[in-house]
Amino acid sequence: MPMIDVLDSAMYYESYEGTGSHQGTGTPFVFLHGNPTSSHLWRHVLPAVGGGRRLLAPDLIGMGRSGKPEITYGYGEQARYLEAWCEALGLDEVVLVGTDWGGSLAFDLAARHPGRVRGVAFMETILRPMAWAEFPEKARDRWRAFRTPGVGEELVLEKNLFIEDSFTQTVLTGLAEADLDAYRAPFPTPESRRPMLEWARAMPLDGEPAQVVARIEEYGKWLAASPEVPKLLLTFEGSPTLMIDGPTAEWCAEHISALTTVACGPAGHQAPEDRPQEIAEALTAWADLHGLG
Repeated sequence: MPMIDVLDSAMYYESYEGTGSHQGTGTPFVFLHGNPTSSHLWRHVLPAVGGGRRLLAPDLIGMGRSGKPEITYGYGEQARYLEAWCEALGLDEVVLVGTDWGGSLAFDLAARHPGRVRGVAFMETILRPMAWAEFPEKARDRWRAFRTPGVGEELVLEKNLFIEDSFTQTVLTGLAEADLDAYRAPFPTPESRRPMLEWARAMPLDGEPAQVVARIEEYGKWLAASPEVPKLLLTFEGSPTLMIDGPTAEWCAEHISALTTVACGPAGHQAPEDRPQEIAEALTAWADLHGLG
């Protein structure tokens, strides 16, 4: 099982490098999941990416099969562990692929270490600080509850709502029970679920939390002013849980440099569960076009 020591803990990661003449070489592609998933999210995407590339998919700290150190699991700490994981594996240059908070962490890493990131592909992620009115309407009441002291703890830590309820809304094609069990496994106790709650409370809404808003504003500047780094936006349709809808994709086209946008069909917010083949094909074509990997 691929585990590596990172800071005061350890992080698990999937590694897909092909076989024989297709053994992965070149710039590694790092696939970053979001909340409440793990590297399991990419299980159908990685084998479908062409070109014999080296593909890595870590479990963020406190999630999946990675360790659960005694930290706050705030945005800055998640970023610190991810960066340390890259250092531990000697990843000097990478192409980042991210969804949900994984996309945000990809932008953050690229903005702070621009020379290390050769390309960024993203979907269903946090592009800029938002007002509550911009947040998907169907999710607003729930996210307000997550941010309410005591209520969020009951919903996420005690009732395990992120695992037991959210996938029915964020995956159009449904999940097999074995896959749901894979997402359940890292969170058997209330305390083990704290990373999920902290991610929910990190959503940058109406200027809070201020530290997260500041980091997102910084990587927004990088997204706008980095034409040397190719970027790929994957869009989807057909679900009220989507974060990147038509108007948001238009905003990206106007504000993000060197951007290619590819529509990948109907999906929920956890799009790699619904459209793994389309995601892999779009990613492969974009990477081939730009000589990545």
